[in-house]
Amino acid sequence: MQKQVVKHPYITTKAEISKGSPIIAGTRVRVLDIIIEYEYLGYSPDEIISAHPHLILPQIHDALSFYYEHREELDQEIRSRKETIAKLRKKFTS
Repeated sequence: MQKQVVKHPYITTKAEISKGSPIIAGTRVRVLDIIIEYEYLGYSPDEIISAHPHLILPQIHDALSFYYEHREELDQEIRSRKETIAKLRKKFTS
């Protein structure tokens, strides 16, 4: 069975923005930011729009779809960032 390729018209990457982390096209909002708000903070797509009024609902849904298709690599990026934060906290609170 061949994997279906889904296009994400609202998602892009640019090396000069967030070190190439996927972002919502035309913004500096990372897919990770949307995922953290949705998965970890429990915000609904409408609540995310309230927090980012310059975004539209299709952009949020595209970011979520992109995440679910690339979950393993994006979860790894989240874990890596958490580890970096933990190291910095330890370094500066010791």
